[in-house]
Amino acid sequence: MIAGGIVAALVVGGFTLTRAHEGGVVGVDTLAPDFQAIEIATGDTVDFRDRYHGQVTLLNIWATWCIPCREEMPSMEALYKDFSARGFKIAAVSIDDGSSDKVRAFAAELALTFDILHDRSGSIQGTYQTTGVPESFLLDRDGRIVRRLIGNHDWNSPANRDLIDHLLADGS
Repeated sequence: MIAGGIVAALVVGGFTLTRAHEGGVVGVDTLAPDFQAIEIATGDTVDFRDRYHGQVTLLNIWATWCIPCREEMPSMEALYKDFSARGFKIAAVSIDDGSSDKVRAFAAELALTFDILHDRSGSIQGTYQTTGVPESFLLDRDGRIVRRLIGNHDWNSPANRDLIDHLLADGS
């Protein structure tokens, strides 16, 4: 018997961990769950689905205290600079508790130009069934998860650039 209805499955080839729960499994080829977070640039609460629907989007869940998160941000920024003119979006959601000031300072220190969001409650971790930070979800224009990665990742690698180029071309 499985306690609490949770099933863990490790998928080889993408190192994808998923867990089943009442709302279903969040994983490759599923619709990305909606959530709300504060946009650091404006202080406004944004609805993820309303804001990013129809866009190829990298959703990254991270924290300012996370060293691997800091290490992967420059590759995300490079990718964003090269593909943003074609409609590629990045929504980096900090799970830091408290004020957004430290999140804002982190983004300024690294000169990040993609969207930085803040979920003070950290509820996105339950919504997306994450195992820690960083954890990333690459979404196609329909809001379906194409790739899920746990841990620090080189988002500017040739393989990722090719994948994003392909996703952007599919909707042109």
